[in-house]
Amino acid sequence: MAELADALDSKSSARKGVWVQFPPTAPILSIDSFSAEKRCLIDITVSATNQVMRYTIKELVTRFSVSLPPPLARELDRMAREKGYDNRSLAVADMIRAQLVEHHQQLGNREIAGSITLVYDHHRHHLQDLLTDLQHEHRKVIISALHCHLDHDNCLEVLAVRGKATAIKKLADELIAAKGVKHGKLTITSTGKDLPG
Repeated sequence: MAELADALDSKSSARKGVWVQFPPTAPILSIDSFSAEKRCLIDITVSATNQVMRYTIKELVTRFSVSLPPPLARELDRMAREKGYDNRSLAVADMIRAQLVEHHQQLGNREIAGSITLVYDHHRHHLQDLLTDLQHEHRKVIISALHCHLDHDNCLEVLAVRGKATAIKKLADELIAAKGVKHGKLTITSTGKDLPG
């Protein structure tokens, strides 16, 4: 078992599928202590003869240090409490994810998801036809639509979209620029596939 302990302590411990020989009479190793100390998940397979053990190490968290001015750290803690985060790390992780989503929307070849929200005057001549035509032209990126009558004059339309960032931004720009649209907004999020949990 000493070989396993040495492997876990070495830099090579991040490799997957490492085979380790150990004598069958070796004392039992507390894997829980390694997973707690190393903050990793260890998957172990022992052969029928207890001669060979295979383990896979999966890192669960990475620790890093951030230096902040005290007032900023207090504001972070206050915001984390107000939003219901259990700790500072969860709040920081969500802020990093939000920045990654923003960054990915700037990369035209990335697939993104989001919504386009429009408020418009439905009495405007041909506006409804234009909006419908634009939606049909971009049916590959529009995955759902919601239409609501806000009052006698105004409608709210929400389009759920998914596709390449450039295509979604182009569609949003065309819809928001249409004459008669009083307000429009593109809200971007991730499809979830490229965003770590």
